[in-house]
Amino acid sequence: MKKDIHPDYHEINVVMTDGTTYTTRSTYGKAGDTVKLDIDPKTHPAWTGGQQRLVDTGGQVAKFNKRFKDLGIG
Repeated sequence: MKKDIHPDYHEINVVMTDGTTYTTRSTYGKAGDTVKLDIDPKTHPAWTGGQQRLVDTGGQVAKFNKRFKDLGIG
């Protein structure tokens, strides 16, 4: 392998949505940084079978609903 072209691979802390933490190795940030997850396998509907929660960050869902409200779907 070539020297000085690969990112630093170090330990970081990951905080799950329920508050549990674990340590893993990553190229994210600096050694000892913490990543707080918004969605993880414990809460994501794809793994839990629960209802989907839609996060409308840019108003796109509201824009879609306003545009197609007269179709009578849903």
